[in-house]
Amino acid sequence: MSVVLSTASLPAADRGERWHDAVSRTFIPLDVRLLEDDPSPGSIVSHRLGSLGVSQVQAGPQVVTRSRRLIAQDGKEFLILTLQRRGSALKEQDGREARIGPGDFSLSDSSRTFRKKVQNAFCFTSFHFPREDLRVRDEDLRALTATAFSAREGSAALVGTYFARLAREAAHLDAFAGRQFAATALDLLALLIDERSGRFTPQAPETAAATLVRVKDHISRHLADPGLAPPGIAAAHFMSVRYLHKLFQSEGVTVGEWIRTQRLERCRRDLLRSPAPGAGVAAVARRWGFTSPSHFSRAFRAAYGTTPREWQLNGLSGAGAGGEGPPEAAGRERHGGPARCP
Repeated sequence: MSVVLSTASLPAADRGERWHDAVSRTFIPLDVRLLEDDPSPGSIVSHRLGSLGVSQVQAGPQVVTRSRRLIAQDGKEFLILTLQRRGSALKEQDGREARIGPGDFSLSDSSRTFRKKVQNAFCFTSFHFPREDLRVRDEDLRALTATAFSAREGSAALVGTYFARLAREAAHLDAFAGRQFAATALDLLALLIDERSGRFTPQAPETAAATLVRVKDHISRHLADPGLAPPGIAAAHFMSVRYLHKLFQSEGVTVGEWIRTQRLERCRRDLLRSPAPGAGVAAVARRWGFTSPSHFSRAFRAAYGTTPREWQLNGLSGAGAGGEGPPEAAGRERHGGPARCP
């Protein structure tokens, strides 16, 4: 459900106080000083995705400050990621000053003083969440506040694009999906901060593990697509192909090997459901993304030590009851990754 706060219906003289209240209620307690004699209308449209707040803000020139007094009063530790849409902002924190232009995004930390000045009408999308939800080192975060991240190239472009799309879909997501997509967004942001800080490690605990779970789920849902391949998988998760490969390397398997193992396991299961011995081998292979029957047969024999037809005949005659394959198959499945727990 959207929450809309607006000063459009108020006389210009009353907008300053109401706007200050709207900004502080939406984000954290802030001092707001409007720079127009007759303040322009302002609006904030917000959605909630778990602990992640998503707000689109439009207003006129102003200065926003997080002072020591306000920090001492509330003690809140929130992070704010701002994706600039229109207008430019001058942000200051931790001894740095950066101009954030359209298409850029930046980070602010509510536990320390910061200041933002916008001299013209503006529009931005803001994401605010508890500091504890972003699993990065304090020193790494402190080094990147008040920094302009360009959403046009590199890893920052992947992060910026994902956050922008998340904002567009926020109103249509149910509670469960919203939490999952928000978690992915923070995983990507943590990855960007680690990368900028020289701490990029695909084996980094929660960030890589959570991302790998979501990637495997995506692969499992698209196994029937013959075109399923690393470039498309990486694009669907707004990451580089290089990082995708590193995620799977941490488990000692390539992306292609993991896809093949999942497809073969589903074929092995479905072959025992065919109505008659020897029937449907090619159809089962096509169902799970194998376009070449000969390639499928070679891959199946390499994995399980028997041909698809032999497996089907033995299974339907009772030797493979319960769907268990030859001993060789079990050993290869363990090395190739879990078959049923993507």
